[in-house]
Amino acid sequence: MKGTERRTEIIRRISSSEKPVSGTDLAAEYGVSRQVIVQDIALLRATGCQIISTNRGYLLVETDRPRRVFKVSHTAEQMEDELNTVVDLGGTVVNVFVWHRVYGKVTGDLDISSRRKVREFLEGIRESRSAPLMNITSGYHYHTVEAPDEETLELIGQELSAKGYLLPDD
Repeated sequence: MKGTERRTEIIRRISSSEKPVSGTDLAAEYGVSRQVIVQDIALLRATGCQIISTNRGYLLVETDRPRRVFKVSHTAEQMEDELNTVVDLGGTVVNVFVWHRVYGKVTGDLDISSRRKVREFLEGIRESRSAPLMNITSGYHYHTVEAPDEETLELIGQELSAKGYLLPDD
């Protein structure tokens, strides 16, 4: 079974289960290592699947609003404009994450849906003297964005691209 087919089956398997499905069970079911399952889950999450990990296994969280992951890069000075671009078009910045060579995926929940929340987030960064996650990956990072519909996600992608923030997906 190819990786794409396996990932489709993993989503089907997790979504049809009443209880968490362990990575060990998935690995045995599809004849691959548990590490392959971990990588598959990471890829599925990167495409917007809301899979959460529990101490008993994986669960799929259903949402009625479409989501998309955007790979972006900008300067610290452009962060406010990037976030405002998303919320002004009707999107919610659900999270930010980076892929670190040592630590793996590092994620921060944001839930930014308005200019007020953008200001509060930026004030929090400044007041705590914390650095944005993008600083540990030379500026590039990912945002999971939620919107009322796919058309809004398309508009957000187009505007981020027009402003030079959107990077091609690897």
